[in-house]
Amino acid sequence: MSDKMVNQFMEMVRIDSESGNEEKFINYLLNEFEKIGAAAEKDNYGNLIAKLPAKSCEGKEPVLLSCHADTVKPGVGIEPVLENGIIKSKGMTILGADDKAGIAEMLEALRIAEVRPPVEIAISRQEEVGLLGVKNLDFGKITAKKGFLLDNDTLETIVIGGPSYFTIDVAVIGKAAHAGMEPEKGINAIQAAAAAIANLKLGRLDEETTANVGVIEGGLIRNGIPESATFLAECRSLVHSKAQALADEMKKIIINEVETYGAKAEVKVENLCKAVDIPENSWTVETAKKALKEAGIDAAATFITGFTDASIYNNHGIE
Repeated sequence: MSDKMVNQFMEMVRIDSESGNEEKFINYLLNEFEKIGAAAEKDNYGNLIAKLPAKSCEGKEPVLLSCHADTVKPGVGIEPVLENGIIKSKGMTILGADDKAGIAEMLEALRIAEVRPPVEIAISRQEEVGLLGVKNLDFGKITAKKGFLLDNDTLETIVIGGPSYFTIDVAVIGKAAHAGMEPEKGINAIQAAAAAIANLKLGRLDEETTANVGVIEGGLIRNGIPESATFLAECRSLVHSKAQALADEMKKIIINEVETYGAKAEVKVENLCKAVDIPENSWTVETAKKALKEAGIDAAATFITGFTDASIYNNHGIE
């Protein structure tokens, strides 16, 4: 690693950019990309989009490079320290390498490359809280049909696939009553929600498919039969048809189980992204393998059951 890249990475992580508060860091990046000759701007959502002309490689199609600007919490007041060749966070905060290490690598590569095709750059906001930035990215400003997302935790793997992802938001409506004086008049929304959850298939269902309930809320007071309850579920699979079928099944189970208690369920199902499966012999995968090989790394293609901005790019026709 060059000293310049290390120093710039440490400079970047000192700039607070927790999800939703990335503006200062995005403005910093606008200036940095302009320094290397890119035309940079923000779209209406605050994502950064930049374009860098070809260098000794005219006539080639543009390539997209992307990272995200936001970090998880706690990411305010980060103090990086370099010890024995390892960069760490000095305090109780995160370091912010996700994804500022990727941005530092991108800037360094673009800065020193002697030959490069036209490059389009997208730095998204709010990736950590549901890929909100890339979902609101102005794709009208992106012409590249191939690209690379620099957001992996290891150099030894190249992610070529991810899952279809469904969110399932549930509101259960029962009937309020006093739990001690007239419980017969009530319909316990929490009990109905619990019964529905108990009948769902959760966890790892097979090598490609998972489901989960992550949040449940309801009730106001101890001695009141709760009139309402809500819970948030999800399912995902590397095979889109499996994820779709599972989401439909979960919705049906929830509605039916809740009705057995005399309550009603309002179920909102949303498909946030579709499964991605990029062939190993594609240009992007072979190019990534070749570049890593030249750096002394034998990288293997792999799938993940998490999801990243890459899923949204792929759903927009970018390999």
